[in-house]
Amino acid sequence: MGNRGQKRTEMVDRLPADKRACSSLEFRPSSSSSSIQMHLTSTNSSPGIHDNDMDTSSSASASSRSEGEHDKDSAYGSCDSDDAEQKHSDLRNYHRQRSSGDHGRFKRLLTSLGEESESSVQTELLRELCEVLSFCTENSISSMTSDSLSIILVNLVKLDSDSDIVLLALRALTYLCDAYPRASSFIVRHGGVPAFCKRLGAIEYSDVAEQCFQALEKISQEHPVACLEGGAVMAVLTFIDFFPTIIQRTALRIVVNVCKKLPSECPQNLIEAVPILCNLLQYDDEELVENVARCMIKIAECVHQSSELLDGLCQHGLIQHAIRLINLNSRTTLSQTIYNDLLGVLIKLASGSIVAFETLYELNISNTLKDILSAYNLSHGVSSSCAVVDGQRNQVCEVLKLLNELLPTEDAKTEQLSEKVSFLVSNPKQLQKFGLDILPLLVQVVSSGANLYVCCGCLTIIYKFVCLGESDMLVELLENSNISSFLAGVFTRKDHHVLMLGLKITEIILQKLASTFLKSFVKEGVYFSIDALISPDKYKQLIFPVFTGVHSSFGSCQKSSREHGRCLCYAFSSSCFPSVSETGSCKLDKDSVYSLANHIRSIYFAEDLCDTDEGVTDILQNLRTFSGALDDLLNLSLIKDTPAQDEEKLYALLAEIMSKLKCGEPISTFEFIESGIVKSFINYITNGQYLRKKGESQPISRHFSIIERRFEAFARLLLSSSDHPSVNLPVLALIRKLQISLSSLENFHVIISSQGFKHRNYFVTVPNARCVPHPCVKVRFVRGDGETDLCDINGDILNVDPFSSLTAIEGFLWPKVSSQKTEQSPEDTLREHQIKLLSKLVGSDIMSTDLPEVQVPAEVSADEKSQCSASCSKKGTAPRLLLYLEGKQLEPTLSIYQAILQQHIKENETISGIKIWSQVYTIMYRSAGEVEDSTCNQLFCASDKALKLQFSSFFCDILDCVLPSDLAKGSPAYDVLFLLRSIEGMNRMAFHIMSHERIRAFADGKIDTLDNIKLSVPSVSQNEFVNSKLTEKLEQQMRDFSAVSVGGMPLWCKELMDSCPFLFSFEARRKYFRIVVFGMPQYQLHARSHSDFGTSNDGRSSSGGLPRKKVLVHRSQILDSASKMMNQYANQKVLLEVEYDEEVGTGLGPTLEFYTLVSREFQKNGLGMWRGDHDAFISGKRLNIEDRETTESPFGLFPRPWPSTLDTDKLHLPEVMKKFVLLGQIVAKAIQDCRVLDIYFSKAFYKLILGQELSIYDIQSFDPELGTVLLEFQALVNRNKLLGSVYEENSSSKLEFSYHNTNIEDLCLDFTLPGYPDYLLTSSQDNSMVNAKNLENYVSLVADATLCSGISRQIEAFKSGFNQVFPIEHLQVFTAEELERLICGEQDIWALSDLLDNMKFDHGYTSSSPSIVHLLEIIQDFDNKQQRAFLQFVTGAPRLPSGGFASLNPKLTIVRKHSSNLVDYDLPSVMTCANYLKLPPYSSKEIMKEKLLYAITEGQGSFHLS
Repeated sequence: MGNRGQKRTEMVDRLPADKRACSSLEFRPSSSSSSIQMHLTSTNSSPGIHDNDMDTSSSASASSRSEGEHDKDSAYGSCDSDDAEQKHSDLRNYHRQRSSGDHGRFKRLLTSLGEESESSVQTELLRELCEVLSFCTENSISSMTSDSLSIILVNLVKLDSDSDIVLLALRALTYLCDAYPRASSFIVRHGGVPAFCKRLGAIEYSDVAEQCFQALEKISQEHPVACLEGGAVMAVLTFIDFFPTIIQRTALRIVVNVCKKLPSECPQNLIEAVPILCNLLQYDDEELVENVARCMIKIAECVHQSSELLDGLCQHGLIQHAIRLINLNSRTTLSQTIYNDLLGVLIKLASGSIVAFETLYELNISNTLKDILSAYNLSHGVSSSCAVVDGQRNQVCEVLKLLNELLPTEDAKTEQLSEKVSFLVSNPKQLQKFGLDILPLLVQVVSSGANLYVCCGCLTIIYKFVCLGESDMLVELLENSNISSFLAGVFTRKDHHVLMLGLKITEIILQKLASTFLKSFVKEGVYFSIDALISPDKYKQLIFPVFTGVHSSFGSCQKSSREHGRCLCYAFSSSCFPSVSETGSCKLDKDSVYSLANHIRSIYFAEDLCDTDEGVTDILQNLRTFSGALDDLLNLSLIKDTPAQDEEKLYALLAEIMSKLKCGEPISTFEFIESGIVKSFINYITNGQYLRKKGESQPISRHFSIIERRFEAFARLLLSSSDHPSVNLPVLALIRKLQISLSSLENFHVIISSQGFKHRNYFVTVPNARCVPHPCVKVRFVRGDGETDLCDINGDILNVDPFSSLTAIEGFLWPKVSSQKTEQSPEDTLREHQIKLLSKLVGSDIMSTDLPEVQVPAEVSADEKSQCSASCSKKGTAPRLLLYLEGKQLEPTLSIYQAILQQHIKENETISGIKIWSQVYTIMYRSAGEVEDSTCNQLFCASDKALKLQFSSFFCDILDCVLPSDLAKGSPAYDVLFLLRSIEGMNRMAFHIMSHERIRAFADGKIDTLDNIKLSVPSVSQNEFVNSKLTEKLEQQMRDFSAVSVGGMPLWCKELMDSCPFLFSFEARRKYFRIVVFGMPQYQLHARSHSDFGTSNDGRSSSGGLPRKKVLVHRSQILDSASKMMNQYANQKVLLEVEYDEEVGTGLGPTLEFYTLVSREFQKNGLGMWRGDHDAFISGKRLNIEDRETTESPFGLFPRPWPSTLDTDKLHLPEVMKKFVLLGQIVAKAIQDCRVLDIYFSKAFYKLILGQELSIYDIQSFDPELGTVLLEFQALVNRNKLLGSVYEENSSSKLEFSYHNTNIEDLCLDFTLPGYPDYLLTSSQDNSMVNAKNLENYVSLVADATLCSGISRQIEAFKSGFNQVFPIEHLQVFTAEELERLICGEQDIWALSDLLDNMKFDHGYTSSSPSIVHLLEIIQDFDNKQQRAFLQFVTGAPRLPSGGFASLNPKLTIVRKHSSNLVDYDLPSVMTCANYLKLPPYSSKEIMKEKLLYAITEGQGSFHLS
């Protein structure tokens, strides 16, 4: 019988070689015996499945139950207690009788075996004994019987020469150990182990040897020491190569059992086995190699104190094999625990053996470790302690420990350490290679926001390297790593251990290379940071943040270290096992940092630098001058109402500053921030309104037009380049400076809360009684002093869901504390009854008890989290209670977890997860009373609403933004964020802003002809705005268990995502979006914490935790079937799977094809949904679906405008609205289920989905001709207005009012919407024809009908359908282009490297097979239509999911199809559910291309079994 879940190599050969769609249940291990039986039954019931030449078919797999079966609860039969007792009584009687009979048979067999000497008779007796032992139970055998049997059977193994008797005796002993485990003691006592080993030492019969292996495996589980002493290790390993893999695995399990209990001194017979074990590490079998690795790990732990024995391990190639296994390109995949333990072996070897130390360098270990760290993505998944994370030591810490061992200190006291130092001194190239590989990566890790533990480890390694390196070698390495800027960032950290290591590194560099780095230390602000540690008062006015609280923070630093259990002084100690003293007090005293900083300043920095002004560089001084000049000119312009000449001076000054930033001398981050340029830029574009204080009554109307012009000028300056467009734009230099500055300035905390709790169910009572998969917060609610209107509740400690909003907690408290109590509702009574019932189930201590038997579906929890998130965002609901923690009022929009974090962050830099969950918090509640309206602090108040509509909400969004509350308004980090946000918005709206400026220039006469209004605007890639440090922090935060909802993450995550989502990569935002909207199911939480490398595939299977629903669909009625499906399941969090009528296929392939077919139906003419659909209802044509053509939309689909006045529209518009509702449901459901739609929406439509306003400038994106004409008309209108204000009415201005030398009247335009003659723009008779006087009204009406009134009902219908699945507002973290990727997937060019990296070749094919080479060449030459057909054939969808081939899950797998002799007549076949292509080995590339094209074009349209 095969093992459950075990991969069977022969399975693929039995799979039908057809286009098969199947359930994911076929590709995962069964979870119960019933599921196994069902799977076997379905497999065996169809023995006649064969490959056909060409058949797109599908299997009715184990998941092909009827739709209703998914919902059916498991039902178990019940019986009366009397019947149950009778059955148990009968069962006991049966076993009693069976045992009595077995005792008698054992007695007879014992007597016969002791007396009988005839071989044939003994053989029969042993066979009978084996039969009895195989069916008996432990109760059937007594201890005396077992002892007697052991004596006889062991003697037969020792003495008998008959192989059959020996084999049967061994088998009987194995069965005896199974039936009566204590029998292994008797076997050992009577010499069984040496007897087995002797038989293995002189193998005559393989079956006897194999039986010896099985017997020894049983014995080694209980008596490993006896097996070790009896020589079992060498006995099972000596001839291991002669046995098949299954026996080799058994042999290694024996050795693993033996190694579990090794003595303190490793025995010689185990040392003798090391060469064989090292040789076995080269084998291909993963289970075998992993067990060998376990053995070597135990042996290394046993001998780690003996240098001679460690040297012996190295001589047998252990290091080479270990490096090969930990290499990312290794063919063998190890579990994370074994992987980390192998790194631990290398640590022990490097620590205790000079041979190992030298070998590691000679094998270029630094390159391997560099690859590991780069792939692991260091800042992701790093715990706040390197001890244990979910039972697994953190891989990052193991690598850092190994790097630490590879760099001994120069003041080495032991002989071995001195030898290591001598080796590195005599081999400088080895050390240089080490630095080239590791140093830049360590700098990147610390700079990317790694936690204190990892930060200290990296700094320790850098310090050791700088100590050991020669001056000439260090210069290039340190300059390439930008060590000065790096150290300046280190000195912004608050922990004394980090500051001390930074000072030590600075001191060593100045000792060796003072002449080289002294100036750069001043330029980058290192000097100022060190001086601020000594004289903090001198630097209070410094813009660049330096740490000045060195004495006051020392206590909290020690407190933080104690909470982690081990001081950071010993984080990466050289000893493998810390002594008692190492876990004690901190090595640093209060004045350590001050003393070293003072020493460095007095020795290495000249006295004239101590004057702050003298220490300023020329570049900083120049930038300050520019900044001051810009500020003075701005202040002057405010007084003089900004005349045009002042604007020209401002622009010229800005251009000079940008020239310095782009082409001048290199400007350090310190100089850039300290110069004040950022704040000057902000004051310029906001006209000084950036920091307008709350309550100021100065009207914004007088500034708005100026701000508009400033943005236009700023855009013209930053987005214009004489070089190649989009390559050397000035804005790129500014963005990159701002990104570097933000990375240096920000100090958002990453809180890892997974310490101190187990993955289990926890019971919470607030706000709702239920089980949750995460710990709860212990809270005591108390009434505020003097609150007479509120009742006092008992002071019991309650378990609160930490991720519930404070609004929800207020809802829990209000009925209990309100003095106006109402009668208890039946629901409340039921709820209290449920709480009492659950309390009885879990016992009296309800706060800390698991509830493994009480399960809460993941989707319910996700719903509650989503509702919580939604409730947090609601405005206008006045709170009835105010909540206070430690005297400070809590924001209602926060979760209780976030509120606690905010308190901790203000006290310490590091936050211990253990403390959060163990501490009891006291929350005081007070009556809210009347709450003041806080909206008046916005830059634009309600009175300016009309003004907003004049241009766009763009400037309002920029100026009214609310940045993270952790940042003080006006701080350097706040300024940098504000300017970045402004530039990113300007980049997105560049066409709008610069087109508006061109129209203004035409009106002012600066542009002569309308042709010059047209422009091509360069833009910057959105990737330039992504901050890698913040992205890594968010990724790390989302890997923590607390990221089950947005309320489980620090507040800065939500605030930054709301205000500056562009700072995070698309992939990070997509993960965040799914957490916020759908929550984190328990299965993902568990898988995430146990993943090998912390990576996850967010492809099409990421919704796999949702319950599945199978839906029947009719191909001939796709939209009708889709409508019924959505009406039933749109508001349910279920994963939909499609099965077509009269087709047996189900699973991923048919489901993806369904979404593709629906997408195509929505694009057909006659629906009246899209612009360009001229076969709509008005034409009177009602064609069949098959006869309809696709709507022509070269620039993307945009809603067709429908008037509200035409009578015939009242009949057809409701149908259009229904279609848009359905479209909204389909799009939202596709996003939820991670499906891909094959539909091409215009960019403007995506902006409408995102809730963004459209303007006249957006029309060009979907109708270029109409958009261009309207902009030209608008330019004419503006010029006419300007001329009318300058000249009198009878002036010659009318002569200039012509459109391309044609009078407006001669254009013969009427007041109907262009392209829609039935759409009347106005009912007024005066506006029948367009002329010069009503042209402005005409442009306004056309724009309104196209972008607003004509499509508003359709857009609202789309949103109403979408909101049935999840709130559409959550999509606002994406841009329009990213939303297209999310909905429609990727359409990138297929690169060969991308194909090779994300394809799997198996079962006869490798990446170098001729057939694979031909296939890759063929698909690379495909045009777009052929690529789409290929994807449709293999995956079920014509587009790749977001992320491309890398996101296909499972991977695109190509295997050899075993065909008949006429291979060139066979056709490729696929299984769409597994992205599985079976490709025959064609004789030539031409034949392969012919057959493949035939298959992908003809082999679609149905899913059937072959």
